[in-house]
Amino acid sequence: MREAARFPSRPLPAPAAPQSFLAFDYGLVRTGVASGQRLLGQARPLQTITAPGDARFAPIARLIAEWQPDALVVGVPRHPDGAEHENTRRARRFARQLQGRFHLPVFEVDERYSTVEVEAGGARRADVDAAAAALILEQYFRESEAATRAAAASSPPEETP
Repeated sequence: MREAARFPSRPLPAPAAPQSFLAFDYGLVRTGVASGQRLLGQARPLQTITAPGDARFAPIARLIAEWQPDALVVGVPRHPDGAEHENTRRARRFARQLQGRFHLPVFEVDERYSTVEVEAGGARRADVDAAAAALILEQYFRESEAATRAAAASSPPEETP
């Protein structure tokens, strides 16, 4: 019998960071949706879902099937001083529902001023929610990139043999 080929033992690579995303600007009546890629660090508005309550999950399921994101991002509003309020809890519940229904990683982003920023930029009312979702996703890209750089800067340099 031949002996099986021996391969050097190598550590498994770390799982790849999510690369494609759908982001949501949650609201009781309207939920804006945007898509984006980590590589470009940019997002683009897709649409605004106007179905309330659980009815919003059917169009979200269609978008997830179409775009095949690696992860989802949800904007979580807060008061200007950072305190939580009722919409903070609703957005977090929405994030948990997305994770439970679609089994994708869900990241939360503080979106205190996203809609105000979009409206100040002159977006049409019909486009505000989807444009706010794009801002939320771009903010996530900036924050995750900054966290990655900070982690790399604080890690000791690897020794070479």
